[in-house]
Amino acid sequence: MEDDGHLIERKTSSEEVYKGKFLHAFRDQVLLPNGSQATREYVLHPGAVMVIPLLDDGSGQIQLVLERQYRYPVGRVMIEFPAGKLDPGESVQACAERELLEETGYTARAWARAGVMHPVISYSTEFIDIWFARDLHLGKRKLDEGEFLDVFTASPVEFLQWCREGLVTDAKTLAGALWVQHVLHGDWSLEWTPPVTG
Repeated sequence: MEDDGHLIERKTSSEEVYKGKFLHAFRDQVLLPNGSQATREYVLHPGAVMVIPLLDDGSGQIQLVLERQYRYPVGRVMIEFPAGKLDPGESVQACAERELLEETGYTARAWARAGVMHPVISYSTEFIDIWFARDLHLGKRKLDEGEFLDVFTASPVEFLQWCREGLVTDAKTLAGALWVQHVLHGDWSLEWTPPVTG
């Protein structure tokens, strides 16, 4: 790998633009590699997780646990994998376990970290850690105040068809589709571990 020094931008000043309940935005001045100045505006984000829950339907076939949730900024109900942001000091696996239980009611006896994605690299520090969960057991959901979503299952074939047809457009869920396809086909392996929370 060659040296990336000729691509790096260096911050010269930073200004907080907005701090709300969720969004924390900054405007920085940076020095470009050629010596010119430029402005960069971006949102700080604590990071998040997405869980791809694999449910055995009892006949040896895998079903994917998915959600339907209204997303106000785009004004439509979206099909997504369970996901949520990290709490302060929380590990990514603990967050994955918490979000799966809160949103779907499922706990999992086996977990595997797939990887990480950066969904909006041009204007946010957000990363999303991708996890698989299996050996699922259904309990009671613990939705946050003001959170409304439907939980349902679909076969991998159905899910991938929805991605192809444009019914699934959420970026993290589309990234999850890539993982689903390769993991279930046996191209990409996962290392399974027990849960970290009780």
